[in-house]
Amino acid sequence: MRIAFFTGAAIITIASTFFSNRLANDLANEEKKKMEIWAEAIRLMATEPAEGVEMDITLLLKVIEGNTNIPAVLTDENGVIINNKNLNLSDANDKAELNRVAQKIIHKKKVIIIKMDNEVSNYVYYDDSNLLRKLTYFPIIQLLVMFIFLVVTVYALNTSKRAEQDRVWVGLSKETAHQLGTPISSLMAWVDLLKLKNVDENLLAEISKDTQRLHTIAERFSKIGSKPEPTPQDIKPALENAVQYMRNRSSRKIAITTHLPDQDIRVFLNIPLFEWVIENLCKNAIDAMDATGKIDINVIPEGRNLIIDVTDTGKGIAKSNFKSVFKPGYTTKKRGWGLGLSLVKRIIEENHNGKIFVKTSDIGKGTTFRMILKKA
Repeated sequence: MRIAFFTGAAIITIASTFFSNRLANDLANEEKKKMEIWAEAIRLMATEPAEGVEMDITLLLKVIEGNTNIPAVLTDENGVIINNKNLNLSDANDKAELNRVAQKIIHKKKVIIIKMDNEVSNYVYYDDSNLLRKLTYFPIIQLLVMFIFLVVTVYALNTSKRAEQDRVWVGLSKETAHQLGTPISSLMAWVDLLKLKNVDENLLAEISKDTQRLHTIAERFSKIGSKPEPTPQDIKPALENAVQYMRNRSSRKIAITTHLPDQDIRVFLNIPLFEWVIENLCKNAIDAMDATGKIDINVIPEGRNLIIDVTDTGKGIAKSNFKSVFKPGYTTKKRGWGLGLSLVKRIIEENHNGKIFVKTSDIGKGTTFRMILKKA
């Protein structure tokens, strides 16, 4: 459909441009004929009529005066200006301006030679009329308008497609959360029942943790597509909780270190979604390091903002892909969906009014993702 649309637009543009050029050429030829008639009228006015031939002076004057839109300059053989017509002069008595404007027309070399009776020649130099000049520029304006139209159309199509994809993902996420809700509630009830049966408390604690984790995941999915209002929260507990979860589920060869200021720092947070961001960034970093390396999370207060840098020692990202990594579907993993960083960006920008971007990255050395959040 898109190919057909662009093909149709190209055909319309080419046909319209061809027609405009043809129209401009026809008008140019018409103006040339008018100037030839105008030059002939001047010649007849300047020569004696043949014996017995009556000349209609009034008609000749009408022809000469009838040129109201084509700039023209009449010169003798030596280039001296004899007369002029329709020159755009600010002062008709300014000879310097007259000569300057006339020379511009003469240099275009659109000329008609007038042969006088005494074997002397005069020359009529003329330029395009304002109408022809506008018509000459019209194809360029058409192309520009068509280009703007195509850009706007492509943007609208892409926006519409993204919006449709967003609706699908939002619907899928909410349906996933809904479907998880029933078995999670059942699991919680079973855990409570097992507590009454004197089952090993350590085993119950682990089951309870996993059940709570499923509940958190379902809650996160249910919030996709909505804009829950973040509330003022101390960022350190939320950050440490997410990091500890990743520590417990990653290789011992992965060191995850947080560098936090001593004072409490309150920012507007939606805790479940923010923890999801940290987990996704850590998971991506772990995947990039092939289960061996180091992740440093630095929290830096700066004025009214809070900066969070997540730095890994992984494979790095090419500079050309700094923006692409946040697009849905972008992944370097064989079994990846390419949604992690896309969700991270959406959560930070749409749910927390913050920013996230690749601050630095060196191939083979590592990458730093930077988040900027507003302090509460």
